[in-house]
Amino acid sequence: MSEPTAPPEASQAAPPEAPAAEPAPEPVKTEPAPEPTPAAPAVPEPAPKKKPKEGGPGAPVNLKVDDVNDNSVTLTWDAPENVGPTGLDGYVVEYCKDGTTNWVAANNKPFLSTRYVIRDLTSGDKLYIRVTSAKGDAISDPATLEQPVLVREILEQPKIRLPRHLRQLYLKIVGEVVNLVIPFLGKPKPQVTWTKDGQPLDPKRVIIRNSDRDSIFFIRQAQRIDSGKYEMTVKILDELEDKAIIHLQVVEKPGPPENLRLLDVWGFNVALEWNPPKDNGNADITGYTVQKADMKTKQWFTVLEHYNRTNCTVSDLIIGNSYNFRVFSENPCGLSEKPAVAKGVAHIKKSVIVCKLATFNSRDFSEPPKFTQPLTDRTTTRGYNTQLVCCVRGFPKPKVIWMKNKMEIGESPKYVAIANQGVCSLEIRKPSPFDGGVYTCRAVNPFGEASVECKLDVKMPE
Repeated sequence: MSEPTAPPEASQAAPPEAPAAEPAPEPVKTEPAPEPTPAAPAVPEPAPKKKPKEGGPGAPVNLKVDDVNDNSVTLTWDAPENVGPTGLDGYVVEYCKDGTTNWVAANNKPFLSTRYVIRDLTSGDKLYIRVTSAKGDAISDPATLEQPVLVREILEQPKIRLPRHLRQLYLKIVGEVVNLVIPFLGKPKPQVTWTKDGQPLDPKRVIIRNSDRDSIFFIRQAQRIDSGKYEMTVKILDELEDKAIIHLQVVEKPGPPENLRLLDVWGFNVALEWNPPKDNGNADITGYTVQKADMKTKQWFTVLEHYNRTNCTVSDLIIGNSYNFRVFSENPCGLSEKPAVAKGVAHIKKSVIVCKLATFNSRDFSEPPKFTQPLTDRTTTRGYNTQLVCCVRGFPKPKVIWMKNKMEIGESPKYVAIANQGVCSLEIRKPSPFDGGVYTCRAVNPFGEASVECKLDVKMPE
């Protein structure tokens, strides 16, 4: 029963301590100290709004927090507009805990980078932070964060940023290196796990290296056994997670087709048939390549490429020649190393050709002359050659006669008449006003005649 009485004694001892609590209000008076510590006055006092000291560097600009976790704060800023004629020695980063007025330098000496990480901080602290520019003994006004920074780990939803080329079937050739870098996001640092077809990875086949921002998936020499569905999981606090799936298929060249055979030979044609290869190289067969060789030259020529069926007809062979055939199979890795070769040779036999002459009924092409393009009236200038043109057809070929004012034009060096393929032209060399008049082109053959005419006007030059 004496033990229960101990608490009352303690309660009695409390009153003497109550006066001690009374001085506590005096520290409460120090609560004004937190008022300066909000550094509202202390922090903005050297605000960048003030002009830098004469001859000194300008204050950094755009100071901001880039990252925060439970023991560090990452800052970034831009260089001041005024760095002086000789540049800066660097920057000084300082911080002050909320509730105090003691500014602590985060770096011992100035540095030139515009990014800095304040490390070894205590989680839960609120810090006022400022950055100044330094050149010799001259220090700029500080750039100060408007609000204190709470040092704590910021929870960020995990997210895998799977590259686009890995979102579909990812093919690699046997023997190649598989080196995948898969970035992810999340705070605090997520736990990364990998599985293959639902089972843990074989460390002898796959090497995984994880950092704060990405996971590296590495296979030194890929083999077909490495094919499968790989699942990457990033997890935070056993509650938040994200997953990504990579379908890896390791392929190699397929085997040759099976049982290639000649089905039939007729005329200029040969029919072939075969079976798919036993080994497809761990990938779908995308087609076949068919080749032929003339037994005289022994040279192989490709007849069909990327052919999807297992039978074909080879045409346009030469009569009297003999041919051999072979077929390659193909997958995304390429053609098979060896082809399937047909047994036997296809002989293209000569056939007896009987020529039967067909009766031919000759056609009467006789036609009287007919002008398809008439003459057109023309006006020309004295001394400039001019040409009259028209078109006529008829069979037999009609005789063309040129006339001027109803009078036939004889052989005169002033006129050049040409008739070619039904196009009739009359060239008048250096005409004068006397050469003006009505010109007529007349066409005559045994079945009739036709004529066209036009008026030519020769003007004096202005």
